[in-house]
Amino acid sequence: MIEVFKTNVDNEEKARFVLSHIKQNFESYQASFDLEDCDRILRVVNRKGIVCSYQLIDLLFKLGFEAEILEDETPSAVQIMMHSTKYYPVLE
Repeated sequence: MIEVFKTNVDNEEKARFVLSHIKQNFESYQASFDLEDCDRILRVVNRKGIVCSYQLIDLLFKLGFEAEILEDETPSAVQIMMHSTKYYPVLE
């Protein structure tokens, strides 16, 4: 399973610090940061099951950082219609 978090981790040194603690506390997790994203994204993958989001958020809090689950955007009605509409080209 994959979970994506918005964080306030703002540089590589802090990211490495957080990643080392994630690795120590959650052995089956693989984590990475995208610090160039405006939300300073933390992506976490657990190939053995679910990501324990609230435990991860608690760990970051104990390390002095903030994190929250970045929810998927709900598609608009137009996006749903566009996705479900099939396009069949006319053959001449």
